[in-house]
Amino acid sequence: MGGTFLEAYVTTLPWNWGQHGIQTFSLGVTYQIGGVLLVGCLGGKNAGALAQIAYLVMGLTLLPVFSEGGGIGYIKLLQFGYLLGFIPGAWICGLIAFKARPRLESLAFSCLCGLFTVHLCGIVYLALGYIFQWKGTEAQTLMQAILKYSWYALPGQLIVVCAVTVIAFILRHLMFY
Repeated sequence: MGGTFLEAYVTTLPWNWGQHGIQTFSLGVTYQIGGVLLVGCLGGKNAGALAQIAYLVMGLTLLPVFSEGGGIGYIKLLQFGYLLGFIPGAWICGLIAFKARPRLESLAFSCLCGLFTVHLCGIVYLALGYIFQWKGTEAQTLMQAILKYSWYALPGQLIVVCAVTVIAFILRHLMFY
């Protein structure tokens, strides 16, 4: 689980390595969403949702598994909706991933649907936070929060989705299911 906190990076293109060496560039996201989607792609809807429920319970009972620690107070943070979105996101991803034989296209589609679900839940939670004026809502507008938590992270998360798709495709074929 600790590996999901690693920041996602990409390298320069291989044909540039001779001139400039191997350079890495941060995607600005962690592998957390990748872990959510990979569990859905490999374990299916029930395993995906149960794994995320266990993750949330661990984090809410003071185990420092969230990016800013843990505890019940996390519920009042604006970004908690994205963590809640992990449950339906993993479920949707697992449901769609097992509807057809594992192909890159179907796995990528299931991951994109899961990612969309996570962001939808997160944005709804953000809106609720602004309606009820939770902590942190006075510092920025709702649109700024949506841009910060969803829009700016999306390009990096789409690259992580591509990596998860390839890994899930290979593992599903190795495990014969």
